Amino acid sequence: MTQAVPQPPLPHFDVRVGPPDIDAWREGNTGVPGFTTLRAAAPGPHVGLLALTHGNEYSGAVVLDRLLRQRFMPLRGRLTIGFVNLAAFERFDPQHPTLSRFVDEDINRVWDPSVLDSSRHSEELDRARLIRPVIDTIDILLDLHSMLWPSDALTLCGVTERGRSLAAAIGAPPLVVADHGHANGRRIIDYPRFCDPGARAAANLVEAGQHWEPEAVDVAQASVAGVLRYAGMLAPDPAAVDREPLRFATVTDAVTANTANFTFMQAYRGGDVIAKRNTIIALDGAMEVRTPYDNCVLVMPSLRPSRGHMAVRLAQFTPAPITNEPAA
Repeated sequence: MTQAVPQPPLPHFDVRVGPPDIDAWREGNTGVPGFTTLRAAAPGPHVGLLALTHGNEYSGAVVLDRLLRQRFMPLRGRLTIGFVNLAAFERFDPQHPTLSRFVDEDINRVWDPSVLDSSRHSEELDRARLIRPVIDTIDILLDLHSMLWPSDALTLCGVTERGRSLAAAIGAPPLVVADHGHANGRRIIDYPRFCDPGARAAANLVEAGQHWEPEAVDVAQASVAGVLRYAGMLAPDPAAVDREPLRFATVTDAVTANTANFTFMQAYRGGDVIAKRNTIIALDGAMEVRTPYDNCVLVMPSLRPSRGHMAVRLAQFTPAPITNEPAA
């Protein structure tokens, strides 16, 4: 019988990058607190850059704060910079950095119209309803996140070709993963404006690296620069031709912990590639979790998953998009 690796205690997470001071941007100029729109004289697409979708994931907010302080102005179109979950961010405590992801519920699981249009209320659901009219006008959206456990940075592009093409055009991070999201609710990038078959808007979610690490800020910066250049809002960068080649993968299996005793066989890192099919990577109680194919990519393994929560996504490498759809 395969022996489980004992569950390690939850490690201490160093906060190596402090939260940004975004007080100057809390009022915004859109009627939605925390949302600021910058308008160019020349026509172009409406690009949305979001951060703080989770209150303790602020590497993207560091980058957006810099952009606003530099008084950036797009060369064309409209650019909306949004700090999503202000209430959760206000609760961030560097002594307990994991406790401010949200207040009542994950705001990145409520973007189903049936949920948004329901009579239910929570801090996050009411905030999503306030933000929704802005989201309904965005053509290109980049939602900036980070990860608790060690992992290579990646872009989640959803399941549409528009999402894949957008990630290819942005060019960073170098791993792009197509997935169907979460069983317990739609993310912002899964909102119908970006996913309906007849829609033209596109959205990506960037997981920039581990929370509170300088490298995550660097990745968020590169992703923001990539989307602004793609949309024609920032001058081209000649050095971009030397960027790291992109790899594309598609999630085939979302592994949920069915017991309170889900244990990985070793402390895997997100982005690890398991060479052989049928390799045991975890035990869920007495049940073995095995790789379904050779060269299986482990996407965002959660080394301490709670029962009923996603433990890891398994992905298979796929060809890159043949063409990129132009920015609107």
